[in-house]
Amino acid sequence: MAGRYGEDVLAGDWRRRKVTPEVDAEPDLVVEDADSGFCGAVVGFEASAVVLEDRHGRRRVFPLLPAAFLLDGEPVTLRRPARAPVPAARRRTASGSIAVADVRARVAKASRIWVEGVHDAALVERIWGDDLRIEGVVVEPLDGIDALDAEVRGFGPGPGRRLGVLVDHLVPGSKESRLVARVDSPYVLVTGHPYVDVWQAVKPAAVGIRAWPVVPPGRPWKEGVCAALGVAEPAELWRRILSRVDSFADVETPLINAMERLIDFVTEPD
Repeated sequence: MAGRYGEDVLAGDWRRRKVTPEVDAEPDLVVEDADSGFCGAVVGFEASAVVLEDRHGRRRVFPLLPAAFLLDGEPVTLRRPARAPVPAARRRTASGSIAVADVRARVAKASRIWVEGVHDAALVERIWGDDLRIEGVVVEPLDGIDALDAEVRGFGPGPGRRLGVLVDHLVPGSKESRLVARVDSPYVLVTGHPYVDVWQAVKPAAVGIRAWPVVPPGRPWKEGVCAALGVAEPAELWRRILSRVDSFADVETPLINAMERLIDFVTEPD
């Protein structure tokens, strides 16, 4: 008979010989150590062992051996549960919006945003460039706004062809405010910030200074700032300023608010 059926199936440790299911040792899972009869809930791990705690608060450590535990009276092999993957943090653009991955820039829309000069355009690109490419909105620099009303008429704003204009030093009673008042179209939004130049919209701390120098009236503002900071050329100082701007946190709130309004306006469905 022994030759017919082979080895004695009851010989040795039958729990180790039997193929048993594997179970994740999740917290609070109640199991029994098959050898000692200690019954408790999973409360942690130590190296390749599990820590069980019984109803009296006593804790014991047991190695994670095959078929070493009983679950509902049946042998099981406990295993450490795989760590849940940590979701990747959402990448944000320099403007603070959530970045959209694997999306090409849209074909440019007819709508536009105008700014007063190349420095303004560079700063806007630095912070809002990703957002504008996704929306398909082009930013174009002007050479000042002295002829803004004529420029707007030449653009021909209308449904599906909106225009947003960012103006420096847009404060009550200024020359800029009088020029802006000439523009009257429901398809044009002119807004701006109170700073003499877009340089001043960059926070002084970002540039490494305590405050922007006060330039006497009648002197070109950029030249006065360069002289006060000991920089020979405005181009040199501008490169330094732009290199210190990494996100919207490096510029003043009025500029942020003005740009967000313009982007919303030119992307609003007609």
